[in-house]
Amino acid sequence: MRYFLNFHFWFTVVVTILLAQVAAYTSPVPPKISPATNRPNQLFKWRNNQQIRYQQAGPISGDPVLLIHGLFVNSDHWRKTIKGLADEGYNVYAIDLWGYGYSSKPPYDSPEAQAVNGENGRFESDDDSILKNIALGTANGKGVRVRDIELRHPIRSPYNFFTWSELITDFSQDVIGAGKSPGIFQKKTKPVTLVSNSIGTSSALQAVMDKPDLYTGVCVVTPNFRELHSAEIPLPKLSMPIVRSIQKLLREKGQPLFDAAATPKTVKEILKEPYKIQSAIDDTLVDVLLDPLLLPGGSKVVFDTLSYSAGPLPEQQLDMFPSDKPVWISYGTQDPWTPFARVDALEGKACVEKVVAFEGIGHCPHDEAPELVNPFILEFLKRVS
Repeated sequence: MRYFLNFHFWFTVVVTILLAQVAAYTSPVPPKISPATNRPNQLFKWRNNQQIRYQQAGPISGDPVLLIHGLFVNSDHWRKTIKGLADEGYNVYAIDLWGYGYSSKPPYDSPEAQAVNGENGRFESDDDSILKNIALGTANGKGVRVRDIELRHPIRSPYNFFTWSELITDFSQDVIGAGKSPGIFQKKTKPVTLVSNSIGTSSALQAVMDKPDLYTGVCVVTPNFRELHSAEIPLPKLSMPIVRSIQKLLREKGQPLFDAAATPKTVKEILKEPYKIQSAIDDTLVDVLLDPLLLPGGSKVVFDTLSYSAGPLPEQQLDMFPSDKPVWISYGTQDPWTPFARVDALEGKACVEKVVAFEGIGHCPHDEAPELVNPFILEFLKRVS
């Protein structure tokens, strides 16, 4: 009894509990086997001991492919692509971007999060972080708007495209082995082909821009023009202060709204907007997308991302893209979020070799119609090999 009244005993108990909570907060534990892909979940310790969940399929000797997911989802969203490419002999990887899925998601203003911020050292000043007079397309694909592009996250969150692009590069080097010098009796290491969906495209394009020698090119499954970017929103001088106020309110008071929306029933209803082929919205999809969002820190990353009215934009990146790294782009004609004429106009970029439309498909063609998308990706892989 005296032992249980001992201060040291209870101090030890409290500290142990707090440390366990911190570990759970930053390093969520994924299931051993993904219910979406039936593949083992693996972990990559990235910079400053940050956890990155990934999946691998196919022969290690095959040409390497890295799949980059879109907004608020994770590597399980590639469930049909992983199998389709692996069955054709490719060495396929899919990662959870830092902050998403079962990857670490520390608070954006914590020292450990800021330590891996991809904006660190990239800009010498605030003025240096603004690209002046950049030509952007219009929804009808015929016009041009000249805008300044703010590259830095407005609240300096490390959950940004530069951080994610550096993760992609580190993963390509440290896990896949791209760019490493082989041993005397080893075959030459192969560059990685990136396949992206939605806003994952900006991270993929940035990775190639930063380290072109590591990659063969990028195959895009539905780009995203980021309507809430300060360069995209109409009348930004008038509208952006209002947008910033709403974003701040969500960060500070949005948790009840998140809790109300983060249910299987609500998620299934939300998915019916981007998915034209709604038979693809099964219970497994809902579970593997929702469960990681409910982990500690998940909602904070969501609100950080919704506050990200800055960063690189696809048209600007494609104009600056290495000319010897081909880009193919596909989209669904029933996508409610992506103006198809603006996507078609991307074929005018020097690096973009092909733009393909999938009739009657929504924002997630890879999950809605893999019978159309997988052959498109495979054709691109043959092109860059």
